[in-house]
Amino acid sequence: MSDTPSIASEPELQAWSTFFDRASAMMSGEVQDLVRTQRSPKALRDHLQLGLPRTPRPLPQVVDALFELVEQTPSTASPRFFNQLFGGRTAAASMGEMLAVLLNNSMYTFKAAGVQAIIERTLSQRMCALAGFTEGEGSFTPGGSLSNLLSVILARGEQFEGSREHGLGAVRPILYTSELGHYSIPKNAGLAGIGRSNVRYVATDARGRMLPGDLERQIIADRALGHTPFFINATAGTTVLGAFDPLVELSHIAREAGIWLHVDGALGGSMLLSERTRPLLAGLEHADSFTWDAHKMMGVPLTCSVLLVRQPGILGRHLSEKADYLFHGDDMHDRGQTSLQCGRRNDALKLWAAWQALGDTGLGKRIDDAVGSATRAAQRIEQTPGLVLVKPPESVNVVFQRDGVDSKALCKALQTQALAVVGSATVDGSTVVRLSCVNSNIESTDIDDFVHAAATVVVPV
Repeated sequence: MSDTPSIASEPELQAWSTFFDRASAMMSGEVQDLVRTQRSPKALRDHLQLGLPRTPRPLPQVVDALFELVEQTPSTASPRFFNQLFGGRTAAASMGEMLAVLLNNSMYTFKAAGVQAIIERTLSQRMCALAGFTEGEGSFTPGGSLSNLLSVILARGEQFEGSREHGLGAVRPILYTSELGHYSIPKNAGLAGIGRSNVRYVATDARGRMLPGDLERQIIADRALGHTPFFINATAGTTVLGAFDPLVELSHIAREAGIWLHVDGALGGSMLLSERTRPLLAGLEHADSFTWDAHKMMGVPLTCSVLLVRQPGILGRHLSEKADYLFHGDDMHDRGQTSLQCGRRNDALKLWAAWQALGDTGLGKRIDDAVGSATRAAQRIEQTPGLVLVKPPESVNVVFQRDGVDSKALCKALQTQALAVVGSATVDGSTVVRLSCVNSNIESTDIDDFVHAAATVVVPV
């Protein structure tokens, strides 16, 4: 060990060394342990010592306890993890995440964050440029749901003058979203004082895309009743089908009606990184705000979401507050004046590290590979007896069924028998298996093995 003095004691440094050795062994062992057996909550409580002690435990024992928990936790880095709209592991991003934890800076002021605040602003500017928001700005949030909430708050402030000070009064604001949009939209309507009963669900076509004609019809009907339409939520990459709403047409409707257009690109925002997939977001440059989750298709650890806005100054206009004990005039880099939060962890460093390691070209290839995996999966499903492709993939999600087998039971059997982790969903009233191909560790053989397993696994009746 070095003779250089350390803030950490010698036993702490030794524990850290053990911790990193075991973390390295964990990552090495993931190749053999692709799907960890999942016990019931009761079995976990009975098997593990999860209670909180009255007296301190030695740090080596805590390290042991931590890695005992690892053995009982699903591996989202596994190439057999298809369950959520995230997965895989990018080494540089994980390193950035670990350093952010060790540095433990809060991102509200330049004084507290230093260069990390500049990194965050640099990322926001680059992402705005990719979205076509040439003069825009951005705010990091703890996930796409909160980015969507922030968009509703900003639109409320812009559309209803004085609402930040006095509330909405007697006005009845109306929010429009696709019937296949994310569940955070009605939830956020309740949180923001809009009211869940004031959410209108717009019909979709066979591919899962919002129908502009139905949106126009509902806007006209609401105005005839004396209501005030103020917010349209379009989706770039729906949760189940991965569908992209027609942003060009929706932007025309929003502009003519004077309504805020938000694009929930939590899943599909990363399609901007590939020349092949960027056309899916044509018209985005006309939107007022845009949610983009880097922790999904960019392979960055949870959570890393950004809300981008086209017009500069909007964030500060609706979020800033005086606090002379905290903010001392460096408005450009005092990120707390443009954030939902005060104390806020550093989610930018891991994204910056990933971008450094992959560059534009590597990130673009990652998106192309994800779409390619979905295409391959759909082809293999169509070629496999007993499996039925419910709909062709719109982007990175594949929905299918197995003849005569309940989709939920199929998903459970795959996980119980340590073959794959995948989830179910509802499409056109039927339960389907939803295969999400966003995991950056997926290779073509993983797709082939999954399809074979889905077709052959024994499903208990």
